[in-house]
This record gives sequence, structure tokens and C-alpha cells, in this order.
Amino acid sequence: MVYCLWRKGKGQSEYQELLSTVPSVPACSAPVILVSQCSWATTSEIPFTLPPRFTTQKHGDLKTEEAEEKEEGEVEMKMETRRDILAHRGSLSVRSRYPVGMVLAGLYSVPPLNEVVAPPPGMATRLCFSVEYRHGSEQLMVSLLRLGNLPPRFHGNVTLVELRLLPDDRRPRQAKARGTGPDPEFNDFLIFQVSGVCVPQSTLSVYVLSVEQDGKRHAVGRVLFPLEGELGQAGRVLWRDLETEEDTQCSELGDVRISLSYSPTLQRLSVVVLRARGLQLLTDTGVCVQVSLQIHTQMVKIKRSCLVKGETDPHFNHRMTFKLRSQHLDEACLRFELQQPNDIRSEPPALLGVLVLGPFMYARGPQLQHWMDMVNTPQEPVMLWHGLCRAS
Repeated sequence: MVYCLWRKGKGQSEYQELLSTVPSVPACSAPVILVSQCSWATTSEIPFTLPPRFTTQKHGDLKTEEAEEKEEGEVEMKMETRRDILAHRGSLSVRSRYPVGMVLAGLYSVPPLNEVVAPPPGMATRLCFSVEYRHGSEQLMVSLLRLGNLPPRFHGNVTLVELRLLPDDRRPRQAKARGTGPDPEFNDFLIFQVSGVCVPQSTLSVYVLSVEQDGKRHAVGRVLFPLEGELGQAGRVLWRDLETEEDTQCSELGDVRISLSYSPTLQRLSVVVLRARGLQLLTDTGVCVQVSLQIHTQMVKIKRSCLVKGETDPHFNHRMTFKLRSQHLDEACLRFELQQPNDIRSEPPALLGVLVLGPFMYARGPQLQHWMDMVNTPQEPVMLWHGLCRAS
């Protein structure tokens, strides 16, 4: 028994304290997380540390003045260490501790839109947008950004934009401004499905409207953007001036301003021929407008306005109504003929120009757009200028 006790005491004296593999870290420094603690760790590895939490420990409820001052000094030292870490955050060096901190959001914030795409100088109302075509998916991507230099009378209204891909796009895409004022922003992304063969032959139509609180719409202007040769630099920001009614050039035979409205409850189509401009008069006998309603190949009704003084810019202000059922809106069309009566009554009147408004079966471009706007906004008059064509 004495021998066993002697051996046990001798064995305890040979025991040695095990050293911790985790290095000790001062209280005022950030805690360290080692990348690797294995024996095969190389010097090329980069350790890093986490930011300190700065938690205070409570040693007791009662503290002397001296202990409180000491604690305040430690807190101040910790705050200085934190400011030093934040100041040097982002500098990485090998064989040193790297404090991991938060991302500075200010370095990655997107600058305001008005600083990126400021409108060019001038008083004209301008549209900012970009166009890109993806051949793989056969999609035309239109980014509608903002308007610039909107007229003062529209600053308090809601700005609405209708986009079409002429000549075959029947359904318009709409975008609404996210604010009011002289430079309303949209930041909308619209997609048109169109084949690569048809893209060079297409034209992007952007029609800008100003909507009052009672729902009344006013035309601000439009942009016609032919896509042929304009898709080389994808994603570039484009500025285009809006064409107003006064800026729109007259066609070769002249233009006529028409107002259309349809009432589904009354099943009534109202047509107002307002005025014309740039007409190529043949005689001084006067000018009149003949309007005919046609369903398929059947002529339903023909009406004629009163004769006005023969001049290049006559004012008609003549209203006509036609009975038309809702199911015939996709089958009917209106044909306008500007005529000058012949001196000889037995002879037919001289034809100055022809205009056809109707659905996709009869019309394209602005003529189709006018008809679709009338259908989509029942009981609201839609006014638009149209160029006259020669009779086929």
C-alpha cells in the first residue's frame, strides 16, 4: 500500500498543464476567428476577425467612484478601437487580422435619375427612353424612363403613355408616371414580341396623354421612332422631342381633324369633323365632308356635312351619329371623303382626299390607333389629326 501511494504521488508531479490552442485576445481588441488550426496550415492563408460587440459586463450592483471612472475609461477605449477599425475597414494584408464589418451602402447607391439623364437644354417636351432587341427570344425591350419640360398646364395632372409597335400592333401597352411636375418619371419596362424579320420594318409609337382628376384626357404629343438602323447600340439612352399638333407637318393632300366617341349603352357612334388644313383645292365652290359607315363590304349609312367656304384651312365642326351595335365594332369602319362640288351639277364632285378609320381589318398606324382608343375609352371623345390619302 505504501508503494502504491508513493507511485501515485510521483506520477502527479510529472503531469504538465496543457496549453490552449486558441490564442488569447486582449479585452479591447476584436475577437479572432482562425481560418485553420491544423498543423498543415500554410502562411498564405488569410485570417480574419469579427467586429467587437462592445458588451459591458456587470460585476456588481454597488460600484465605487473609482471603479465607475475606470469603467468609463474602458468604454471610451473600446469606442476608440471601434472607430479605428471602421476607419481602416477594407484594407486587407496577409498575416494580419482583417476586421469584417458592414457594407457601406453609400458606395453602391444609385444616383438620382435626374442626375444621370438630365434633359437636354431647350423648351421642347422630350421623352427619355432606351430600346434593345434580343434575337434569341425575339423580344423588343423598351425602357421608358422619363419626360422632360412638360408644359405648365399639365404639371398637376397624371401623365399616361401608350406604346404601340406599328403597323401591326393592335393592343397598346400603357405606362403611368410615378409623379407629377415638369419632369415626371416612369422607370417602366415593356416587352414587344416581334420576329427579327419584322423589326426593321416596324415603328415604335409613343403617345403621351395628360389625365385630369375627372378623367378627361389631353394629348401632349407623340414620338414616332423607326427601328430600322436604331438597334445597333443596345441600351443607350435616347432623347426625342414630342411632336405636337402644331408641329406635325401636313401630308401631301392635307390633314383633317376627327373626333370619335362610342356609347355602349346607346349603341351609338358619334363623329365630329372639326377642321382641315393644307387642302389642295381645285375650285372655289366650297368644301364638304362625306362620311360613310361600312360593315364588311356592305354600305350601311352615308351622311354629308354642310358646304363651307373654300379655303385651305376650313372649319366644319359638323357632328354626325350612326347606330352601331357593340358586336360590330371589329367589323365596321368609317370612310371620310373631302369633296368639292362640280360647277356642272350632273358631274360627280371632285375628290380632294380619302381617310379610313377602323379596326385591324381596315386600318393601320394612327388610323387604327384612333379607332382602338375610341373602343377602349367609351363615352369619351378621342380627337386626332389624320393625313388624307388618294382614292384607290
